[in-house]
Amino acid sequence: MNNDTVVKMGLEYVMNTYPRHSFALVRGAGSYVWDADGSKYLDMVGGIAVNNVGHCHPKVVEALREQAGILLHCSNLYWIEPQVRLAKMLADNSFGTKAFFCNSGAEANETAIKLARKRSFNKYGPGRSEIITARNSFHGRTLTALTATGQEKYQKGFEPLTPGFKYVPYNDLAALQQAITPQTCAILLEPVQGEGGVNPAGYEYMQGIRDLCSKHDLLLMLDEVQTGLGRTGKLFAYEHYGITPDVMTLAKGLGGGVPIGAVVAGGEAAETFQPGEHAATFGGNPLVTAAAIAALSVIIDEDLSRQALEKGEYIKTKVEAMKKEHPAIVGVRGMGMLRGIELTIEGKPVQQSCQEKGLLINCVQAKVLRLVPPLTISYEEIDWGLDIIGQALGEVSGQ
Repeated sequence: MNNDTVVKMGLEYVMNTYPRHSFALVRGAGSYVWDADGSKYLDMVGGIAVNNVGHCHPKVVEALREQAGILLHCSNLYWIEPQVRLAKMLADNSFGTKAFFCNSGAEANETAIKLARKRSFNKYGPGRSEIITARNSFHGRTLTALTATGQEKYQKGFEPLTPGFKYVPYNDLAALQQAITPQTCAILLEPVQGEGGVNPAGYEYMQGIRDLCSKHDLLLMLDEVQTGLGRTGKLFAYEHYGITPDVMTLAKGLGGGVPIGAVVAGGEAAETFQPGEHAATFGGNPLVTAAAIAALSVIIDEDLSRQALEKGEYIKTKVEAMKKEHPAIVGVRGMGMLRGIELTIEGKPVQQSCQEKGLLINCVQAKVLRLVPPLTISYEEIDWGLDIIGQALGEVSGQ
């Protein structure tokens, strides 16, 4: 099928939940994707921070092929070898001691929320169930993850929302401290707000939150769905801050392109759940955990965290230099290969112009171009992508 055929069929049979572009992606390799008409694009969206090891990495593809011929699925009523191996890999490379597996970032955050409330119930009894999150955050689209998300635009029309959440300004330690009450059981935050406009947490802010959680016996839960797996220049973003969270949620880059989510926990948080208190039918199945082992191995063995750090600084330097020629650029922020280019103008027309020139990027919070390419992208590909962004800015802004 060509683009027109796929789009026409999709409009007829697929629910209208995405503002989709008018073409279908049908193939990917490395940093590139191709549409159904054969057009090639440099992908600096990367599945929105999913394709950390690039599209169709040979080791991920081989792991999937091999596992598909052995065992696709079995119930979590039985031990699953690749799931156990992946849990050990995560524990060996993080603060955590145990992991729970699900299918997405939203599910991982739902799991963390349940874990926090169950841990508090076990220790303090009922009534201590409030969770503090940040304004402008994003934690998923399921009803409770949506409630945890501190953006009313995503919540409108889905009321009543799940009770027990409180929102505070991001990077404001005093406001967070003031929000803590005897009913608070946990704090859930992104180290870098992705959908919120690529806003990194400050070092002292994160240090202060850790201290507050320890003082009040709250779980510090970090949503690393977008920041984890090498994206920010460390294997996990919490490592930038010299702190140890109690709980961390993962998804996106973990599976190399297949759907998997995880909750990693340490200390008493890791021992909270007991049989029958939480589950996921497809969570941690043999196929996805085999793929995740391969993807995580590539990230570690090829030192993609270091590459993300160096390439991210390269992007930052290049974009700052572009400001002279393109006054529409306010600046660039983020960590590693999670970068946001803030503009004085609307970003959607710039995104569209880039797409027409063969570059895929996306726009968040109206005026921020978000770049989350594969960590394997080359410097030559980065240069080409930034050149296209410059051309698009010139066209759209008339400068």
